[in-house]
Amino acid sequence: MGARASKVMKLLKNWTWRKIIRATLIVFLIIAAIHIIHALTLDRILQYKEVSLYSQNLPPEMDGYRVAFIADTHILSDSRLRGIVDELNSRDIDLLLLGGDMSVGGHVPEGKFETFTEIATTDGMFGISGNHDWYPRLFEAYIVNGIMPLANSGLHVRENFYLAGVEDLWGGNPCIETAIADATADDFVLLLSHNPDVAMQQDTSDVDLILSGHTHGGQITFFCVWAPYFTLRRHITEYGQRFRAGWAQSRDGTPVLVSRGAGEYLPRVFARPQVVIVTLRHGE
Repeated sequence: MGARASKVMKLLKNWTWRKIIRATLIVFLIIAAIHIIHALTLDRILQYKEVSLYSQNLPPEMDGYRVAFIADTHILSDSRLRGIVDELNSRDIDLLLLGGDMSVGGHVPEGKFETFTEIATTDGMFGISGNHDWYPRLFEAYIVNGIMPLANSGLHVRENFYLAGVEDLWGGNPCIETAIADATADDFVLLLSHNPDVAMQQDTSDVDLILSGHTHGGQITFFCVWAPYFTLRRHITEYGQRFRAGWAQSRDGTPVLVSRGAGEYLPRVFARPQVVIVTLRHGE
């Protein structure tokens, strides 16, 4: 009787394990299917992400000021480029900022910036370079099209509103101190840095907002919350998931907003491309 009971128990145990393995496999296949479907559908559609930043340092008369930020365009089809122009022209943009990696292998696609200049803005367009850009060629294209390049430099766009940009961390020598040297204690300071890691390596205490790109939202993520590559390697960013996408903070507590980038570049999985629009608000 004991031997028979033991056999029955063993059979039940094997049956239970087979059920667990089968259920695990089914769950894995469902999750894989969801990610593949997402990559083939939503991850191919550009998102226009609207966010707000409140700051007491922002001049009260600038409450509601709207900044469009486009980064990591890389390969960008004519239809997507035209769609960006039309969409931003419908959203009352005051300032257009280009966040680097606007080219592929240093080559600047012909006509890209000429098309960007069709976006109506109140205070113009400014841009920095990224690790995929050969900055002399990029900045030449900027200047030809009336886009002001920033490289460890800055200027007052309006009274008490200072815009600065630093060189790329990989291809240059970024220096926040130099970029904001002409800002005053009363200014709201907006800084462009293609690579968000700069915010952890330099003093940002005199900066109110940092806009970055570079990380592509992790490119391939698990339900948009975890990028395996950033855990396995520290190549793209030295700070793991911190700067994958969205809001983060510098080492000094300055808000850092990281865009996933607008480009159609390699497969994206739960890392939907985006253009970010920041509405600046005076207040807490």
